[in-house]
Amino acid sequence: MGISELEARPVSDPLGAEITGVDITTVETEVNYLTPMTAKPVNYTFQPPPGVPWRSGKPEAHRIRVRNARTLATRPSLDEQGFALVDHGTSVGNFYDAAEVRSVYYPEVAELLKAATGAVEVVIFDHTLRSASAGQRAATGVREPVRYVHNDYTPWSGRRSVTDHLEAEHAAERLKGRHAVINVWRPIRGSVEEAPLAVCDAQSIAPNDLVPTDLIYPDRVGEVYSLTYNPEHRWFYYPAMAPGEVLLIKTYDSLEDGRARFTAHTAFDDPTTASDAAPRESIEVRALIFYPSASPS
Repeated sequence: MGISELEARPVSDPLGAEITGVDITTVETEVNYLTPMTAKPVNYTFQPPPGVPWRSGKPEAHRIRVRNARTLATRPSLDEQGFALVDHGTSVGNFYDAAEVRSVYYPEVAELLKAATGAVEVVIFDHTLRSASAGQRAATGVREPVRYVHNDYTPWSGRRSVTDHLEAEHAAERLKGRHAVINVWRPIRGSVEEAPLAVCDAQSIAPNDLVPTDLIYPDRVGEVYSLTYNPEHRWFYYPAMAPGEVLLIKTYDSLEDGRARFTAHTAFDDPTTASDAAPRESIEVRALIFYPSASPS
């Protein structure tokens, strides 16, 4: 799709006025979707066997418009759009110290999520550090930003995460009620100047856009959603996110009542990024959220 075609097409936006023509509250960029395929896609998290690609699916680049969510008349929410920006301070001094992250940051995030969701229990089960700097990745072993439209969980892997991280009896009880997985994303060294994160309004994602994809680990097989392109997708980002801000992204919800369940996201190249921009460094924490028993499942 060319730029002129993109600019000519009105974009329906339930959070604000209709966007037409050139809009200074948006940026245009190219992101990678999955090329439609018949076989189930497979992604490796480690060096695959000789001759096997890291991803069996082929990327399909599409130009999209990403709107500045800070300008919206209505703030996005976890249950409506599947994401929310929250101010949040932290006492962590060094995010590259895994022990400090677990002992200090995990409890901070758990309290944040209880306040933001009304959860009665929060179980944080892992975190990932990312850097847009190849040198930083080589020095610390952290991962690079993912420039591929995806969602971290499917219904199968969302439920599986409960049984993976809770004792059997406790998991069985929690699976009777509403539960969710939320990704808590924040920059850790200065504001984001390069490779910001774009999130897709969950209400604009059609069921057929979601493609279950095997995620191969050395000792197990997980499942995520890749996404195929849909021109109805509504994309947003928060420019210059600061270390005192976190983005909550709902990647799974057991409820099927019309509220957000899966929120696709991807890093992208912002065309307004300065040539001398500092590489993005970020942390994402994944947490299981369990709601009061009165919540339907």
